[in-house]
Amino acid sequence: MNLFRALHYRPFALLWTGQTISRVGDGLYRIALAWWVLEKTGSATAMGTVLIFTSVPMLLFLLVGGVVVDRLPRARVMLVSDFALGIIVAVVSVLAYTNLLEIWHIYVAGIVFGLAEAFFRPAYTAIVPDVTPREALTSANSLTALSQEVAGIGGPAIGAAIVAAGGTSLAFALDAVSFLISVGCLIGISALIPADDGPRESTSVVRDVREGIGVVRASPWLWITITMAAFANITLAGPFSVTTPFLIKEHLHADVGSLGLVYSVFSFGSVAAAVWLGSRLHVRKRGLLTYSVWLLSSMALAVIGVMPSVLGVAIAAFICGVGLSIGNLIWINTLQEMVPPKLLGRVSSIDSLGSFVFTPIGYGVSGWATDLIGPASVFILGGILTGIFNILGMLHPAVRDLD
Repeated sequence: MNLFRALHYRPFALLWTGQTISRVGDGLYRIALAWWVLEKTGSATAMGTVLIFTSVPMLLFLLVGGVVVDRLPRARVMLVSDFALGIIVAVVSVLAYTNLLEIWHIYVAGIVFGLAEAFFRPAYTAIVPDVTPREALTSANSLTALSQEVAGIGGPAIGAAIVAAGGTSLAFALDAVSFLISVGCLIGISALIPADDGPRESTSVVRDVREGIGVVRASPWLWITITMAAFANITLAGPFSVTTPFLIKEHLHADVGSLGLVYSVFSFGSVAAAVWLGSRLHVRKRGLLTYSVWLLSSMALAVIGVMPSVLGVAIAAFICGVGLSIGNLIWINTLQEMVPPKLLGRVSSIDSLGSFVFTPIGYGVSGWATDLIGPASVFILGGILTGIFNILGMLHPAVRDLD
């Protein structure tokens, strides 16, 4: 089956296995963190602040991370990032278990998460073509998304059960263990990938970054999509990340199990999309398809705000997950095809920086708006604005003509 073709290559199989386990742990952490903040503070603004403390360090260091990824062994960069995260989550677990965990501890942990992500994100994007032949890239990226979303299904559901049965400290501890397992897999990858001992021109960080920016500016498809994503992440990522727990608890009067269900169903939609796309060797009209499915997701986001039940929210979240996953997978496949391997770390860091540069604003505004006008209104307004951004992007010929 085309979907599983990339697993025939041992380095990618190790990469995929380690990250799948780590992502299950991330799901445990996410649901435990959301519930801990909700019970500790009862404030959507506090939830948004936690996410801001994570995203701002990532954005500040992404360009440096891209340069480092193109200069150093990518598996080693990922290994150091995962090891640091395993340590910090272990500390959070101990503090939670001893009832010493405070909101400022979570802020500090968020800073470490953001710093590690600034290096890990471009490293992962760039290492996939290193460990996978070109003809298996669609399979590799689809499997990556599949593992992330399967973990997104199981992680929140398992996390909700663990929080209910053993408290948030146990969920945090299991996430720390998942990072250490990923570190072991990355050690194995480092042994399988030959070291690049070829001569490298000594250049400044600024020159390296400018070279990556030049690649983006030369391709309208790249800079238009990055710009659109920057604004869409205010209006889509903000409400879904910050407002969902408050929609479930305060608007629909449901419990943590319902929150886990919504997160899991969203991920299940992404799984369905990854399976569909990964089984195809070629996708036609990639530009229009990408923006069309993103438009579908924005409509589903708005619908979440008018649903009177958890079941209705879950169905809309499923549709949102399908659209986002298809569009994101086409984007990453196209990025890896269009960008030379030696520049991929820098370009992917520019992509992440540009796409997520306004995300902290989205988190802050979503928390503030949730407290001011209510969670349902935030979803409706966010969906409408995201749809407008997608329609504007579709008007450019570079988007419509990409095949």
